[in-house]
Amino acid sequence: MKRIIFLSICVFMLYLPSNGQAITAYEYDDSALEKLGWKLAVQAWTFRLFTLEETLDKLNELGIRYIELYPGQEIGAGIEGTTAYDADEKTRDKILELLDKKGVKAINYGVVQGNTEEQWNQIFAFADYMGIETITSEPMARFIDHIEMLCDKYDIQFAIHNHPKPTRYWHPDIVTSVIAGRSNRIGVCGDTGHWIRSGLDPVECVNYLHGRLLSFHFKDLNDFGVRAAHDVPWGAGNSNLAGVMHELKRQGFKGSFSIEYEHNWEESMPEVAESIAFFYRVAHWLVSSE
Repeated sequence: MKRIIFLSICVFMLYLPSNGQAITAYEYDDSALEKLGWKLAVQAWTFRLFTLEETLDKLNELGIRYIELYPGQEIGAGIEGTTAYDADEKTRDKILELLDKKGVKAINYGVVQGNTEEQWNQIFAFADYMGIETITSEPMARFIDHIEMLCDKYDIQFAIHNHPKPTRYWHPDIVTSVIAGRSNRIGVCGDTGHWIRSGLDPVECVNYLHGRLLSFHFKDLNDFGVRAAHDVPWGAGNSNLAGVMHELKRQGFKGSFSIEYEHNWEESMPEVAESIAFFYRVAHWLVSSE
């Protein structure tokens, strides 16, 4: 643990801007992410005050090619409706056309909840139609058998997400008890910010969940163990994201990281860009240090 923390500090200091200005980066070299088997996406909730069309334009500006859709975002572009899982086929086709036009692929969908088996059927059918790889959710335990069947039917991953305590899956012990013995398609979406709010060390959580992590909602927060803590640019807070990334590389993790920035909602682009730059720089450091 001490070695990982020390590594995190060293990496962070290595990539601080020498002129004291905020790090911004809108052009990236994806070679390190490709070697690591990682995809960097934006959780559309980051831009929930905007339409999907506006969100995709922001992703183009940021140089991000992947998105995690959430249920209920207005589509825009003159298209009626939202990204709800019960959208009709015509609306789904228009969303896919918009994504293709903007050069962005939807890889994840959530956080979404089904209250009946029929709703779960709809959620998986929607995800399959949209080409979604992973559904993010905090399901009621009584639906896990049905969800496992749907994962196998559609060949879609299902990642259980954690909100802060005392919510359903706030602690890794809880989620591991639910997914034990289940298909490898069922795993965990680790939310580093909510672990911090719950007073949990993200590196220890990642180590504990070795082998069951499918995706992340990546966050860095300004305070530890405080539910009201808010996002700060990655590397400037208490989440030890460089340490998390180091541990994931050690584990051989292959999967996606969704940027979910929930602060300064209307003007968060510079902070999101700074976070992206941090992620790319640490990823390149991890690869070059092999």
